[in-house]
Amino acid sequence: MAALRRKFGEDYQVVNTNQASTFPAQVKKKRQRFVDKNGRCNVQHGNLGGETSRYLSDLFTTLVDLKWRWNLLIFILTYTIAWLVMASMWWTIAYIRGDLNHGHDSSYTPCVANVYNFPSAFLFFIETEATIGYGYRYITEKCPEGIILFLFQSLLGSIVDAFLIGCMFIKMSQPKKRAETLMFSQDAVISQRDGKLCLMFRVGNLRNSHMVSAQIRCKLIKSRQTPEGEFLPLDQCELDVGFGTGADQLFLVSPLTICHEINPKSPFFDLSQRSLMNEQFEIVVILEGIVETTGMTCQARTSYTEDEVLWGHRFLPVMSLEEGFFRVDYSQFHSTFEVPTPPYSVKEHEEKNSLPSPFSTPTPALAEHHGCRRDRVFSVDCINSSEEGSRQGGRLPSKLQRMSSSGKEDLQRKVLLLSSQHSEKACSTGDLPLKLQRLSSSPSPGTQSRLQLKSLKVGFEPMTQSTGDLYRRSPTTGLPSTPVPMHSPNLPSGRPEDNLPAKLRKMNADR
Repeated sequence: MAALRRKFGEDYQVVNTNQASTFPAQVKKKRQRFVDKNGRCNVQHGNLGGETSRYLSDLFTTLVDLKWRWNLLIFILTYTIAWLVMASMWWTIAYIRGDLNHGHDSSYTPCVANVYNFPSAFLFFIETEATIGYGYRYITEKCPEGIILFLFQSLLGSIVDAFLIGCMFIKMSQPKKRAETLMFSQDAVISQRDGKLCLMFRVGNLRNSHMVSAQIRCKLIKSRQTPEGEFLPLDQCELDVGFGTGADQLFLVSPLTICHEINPKSPFFDLSQRSLMNEQFEIVVILEGIVETTGMTCQARTSYTEDEVLWGHRFLPVMSLEEGFFRVDYSQFHSTFEVPTPPYSVKEHEEKNSLPSPFSTPTPALAEHHGCRRDRVFSVDCINSSEEGSRQGGRLPSKLQRMSSSGKEDLQRKVLLLSSQHSEKACSTGDLPLKLQRLSSSPSPGTQSRLQLKSLKVGFEPMTQSTGDLYRRSPTTGLPSTPVPMHSPNLPSGRPEDNLPAKLRKMNADR
């Protein structure tokens, strides 16, 4: 519909084939553009009052800015009036001296020879001004006023020639015509690029001569109201097209696609496909560069309104590889095709992703936390410490050593079983303050393999120490300086062989 309205005008409407009723389609009224597609700004200055005199202070720029028809009219009138005025001055001198009455008297010496009337005076001025010098009309040495007028004519003619010819030359060599060979795509598109929603348009250079130091800028023209209630008509906002990364500096040899990433800093952060239909804005694109052939700065402009921004489209490629060169197909320069694009805005997408889902997988931080909880296992150093404590107390008989080794294997199996349980929290050697579990067996043979737990309060130490290191802490940690053997808590403190039966103590003493 937008393409049809641009082709047939704003009066285009959908007509029902039913003759009984005709329902015109709701056509969005075409609003006034701030900048036309050809780059012309639709701004007129009025009610200047006494400020019009400022234009005369910069007369040269004023003449250059005029249209060609006014420039040609001023050019012709200036030379015509100057010629007539100077010819009249030469005729006046001849009239005052009486040269007109002695035109054919060979004995009389006039101011200007062979000047009899106004046409002859006009021809003399043209011959002098154009340095033709036919030799028939000339100034004599007996006319000082003619010599002074001749000097004035030469100076005035040089000034007029320099002013008007320079004005025409600057106007003809203006880089505005160079901007005619710089192309912009008819529409802008919004689609995803590298996983990010972007606003894109295309620029191209039709000439083989390059644009030196080409740079592109974008302005968003949109009216808004400040929180203080001030209304800003046609407020200008900068659109980032790669200023921080240098992407705005173009090597414009082939058509390029300019990209504006829509992020939280973009004014289109909350723009969606639905809200695009109700928005009113205009994107002004400015391309600047130095013309390689003339060295003059050129600026090309265009604009895109909300109707010329296509959601979910992408530009067709125009580059193809031929044998020995690359070919650009400008017939596909304005063509686009539809691509899958989310209809919601970037703001809505981020808000949707920020909401936690009950069925979502845990985050890496949470998984790491659970992994740490699962890694909180008993240290086997406690078993080794128990063995070392028993060895420090004395050497046991072989029968008891076999019983102790079998009990230690049972303890190791039970320790690994406890470490695999996810709910166990009090066995980690990495959390401080922690509860140190004392593993020991009862004095009776039937209950020697039972596992008993006793909480010990320990001080805050570096988290890299194992349970075996806790037996070798200094007295400042709250534990006794001597190693604590892993035996039943109801046994009195002392050597382990003191708690053995009398027969076993005797056997141990004999060994």
